[in-house]
Amino acid sequence: MSPIPGLHTVGLLGGGVIGGGWAARFLLNGVDVKMYDPDPEAPRKVGEVMANARRAMTKLYQPALPPEGTLTFVDSPEEAATDVQFVQESAPERMELKQMLLRRASAVAPADVVFGSSTSGLLPSMMQEGMTHPERLVVGHPFNPVYLMPLVEICGGALTSQATKDRAFDVYTAIGMRPLHLDVEIDGFVADRRMEALWREALWMINDGVATAQQIDDAIRFGPGLRWSFMGTLLIYRIAGGEAGMRHFMAQFGPSLQWPWSKLTDVPELTDELLDTLVGQSDAQAAGVGLRELEALRDDCLISVMKGLRGVGYGAGEVLEQFERQLFSRAVQPDVTHDLDQPLRLYEVTVPDEWVDYNGHMNDSRFFQVTSEAGDRIMRFIGVDDEYLTHSSYYTVESHMNFGAQAMAGDRLYATVQLLSHDTKRLHHFTSIHRADDDAVVATAEHLMLHVDTVAGKSSPASAELLANLDRLAAHHSQLPKPAHAGRFVGQPRA
Repeated sequence: MSPIPGLHTVGLLGGGVIGGGWAARFLLNGVDVKMYDPDPEAPRKVGEVMANARRAMTKLYQPALPPEGTLTFVDSPEEAATDVQFVQESAPERMELKQMLLRRASAVAPADVVFGSSTSGLLPSMMQEGMTHPERLVVGHPFNPVYLMPLVEICGGALTSQATKDRAFDVYTAIGMRPLHLDVEIDGFVADRRMEALWREALWMINDGVATAQQIDDAIRFGPGLRWSFMGTLLIYRIAGGEAGMRHFMAQFGPSLQWPWSKLTDVPELTDELLDTLVGQSDAQAAGVGLRELEALRDDCLISVMKGLRGVGYGAGEVLEQFERQLFSRAVQPDVTHDLDQPLRLYEVTVPDEWVDYNGHMNDSRFFQVTSEAGDRIMRFIGVDDEYLTHSSYYTVESHMNFGAQAMAGDRLYATVQLLSHDTKRLHHFTSIHRADDDAVVATAEHLMLHVDTVAGKSSPASAELLANLDRLAAHHSQLPKPAHAGRFVGQPRA
C-alpha cells in the first residue's frame, strides 16, 4: 500500500536517464511503477540507476523511506497506462514519438488520470494533439538526477485544465519535489532557457580558444554556482546593489549589457573541429573516471549542499526539511598549559546548523562526535602523534552516554576529559560536554579504549613513553572526585 493517498501505481513511458530517475523517485516513495520502454537493455539501465538512487536517497533523508514500490516492465504504452493513477512520459525529444505514445496511452486511461511530460522544451499544446482528453496533459519537466533534484517545471498547453495542473503539483510535492508553475507556454520553459545561454557561451569560448571545458566549469562551480543554488541570480544582484537595491545595481552595471561581452545572439557552427575539441576536453576533464562513479560523486555533492541548506531552512534545504517531516508523519507513524589537577578542557565547538535535527536540537550522534573529538585529543595529549598512528592507536571498545540538556544551533560547547584508570593496554576516561555560556553539563560519556597494533590487527601494550605520560596524568586525576555518572548502567535511576 502506497503511503501517498490516491497514488498507488504510476505508469512511465520511457526508461532512459530521465525515466529511470522518475522510476527511482516514485519507487523509493513506496509507489508501484509500470514502465514501458522498447529498449531490451532498459531493465539493466534502470536497475543501475536504482542502485545509485537507493544509495543517495538513504543518505539524503534522516527518517526511513517507506517500503520500496514494485517495478514492472510492460509491453505497450496501453499497458503502462492501465490501472494507474498518474502517467509520466519521458521519451526522446521527438514530437511525433511523444504524440504517438500519449495518443495510445490516453486512449485507455480513465479521464481523471493526469499525464505529465518530461520534455525539456517542446510545447505541450502540440503534444496534446490526438490525445483522448487532452486537457489532462501537463509538462512536468524535471532535472537530472530526478531522484535528487527538487525542481520540476509545470507548464500547461492551450487545453490543459487547472485541475490537471493542481493534480500534477500535488503528486510532485508528495514525492519530495518543488514544483514551479509557469504561466506562459514557451519553448524551453525557464530553467533550460537560462542554461542554454550559458551553454552557447561555453561553446563559443571553446570554439574561440578562450577557455577549456575544465576552466569554464571551474569558473561556475567555484564561483557564482554556489550562490545560484540558494538565491538564484536576481536576488543576488539586488543584494549587490546595497541599500538602494536593484535600481542602484542596474545604474551601476546595466550599461555593461551593451558591451560585447558575450555572443548570446548567435551560436558557433558545430564543425567537426569544434566537436572534436569539445569531446577531447570533456574526456580530459573526466580523467578516466567512469559514468557510475561520476554519478555517485555528483550525488554526494548534491547531498552535501542540500543537507547544509536544511540547517537554515532555506532554498532546497527548506524543501528537504518539509519532505522529511512528511516522511516522519507517514511513519507515524603532556600539554603544560593545562591544569592537570582538573579535567582537561580539550575540545570546543560551536554547534553548526547541520548538526541540528528535525526537532531543532543537536542530534544524538553529534554528542558522540564531540566525545570522539575529545577522545582524539586525549590521545594526542599523551603522545599519540601522526608517526605513532602509522603502527598503533587506541580503539574505542565500549561507551556509555548520558544526556542532561539540549544543545541548539549556535551554542558554544566545550568538552573536558578526566582519566579514570589505565593499564598497559586499556584507557578508561570520562568526558563532560558543557555549554560555554553557563558551564551547564549537557551530556557526559564514559569510554573504554583498547591499545591496538594496527599493523598486526590485535591488542598490544602501549609504548613506554605513552604509559609514562598516563602515569603522570593519573597522579593528578586520581585525586579528583569520581564523576557522578561514571560506572552507570542503562536505566539506572538518577539521584
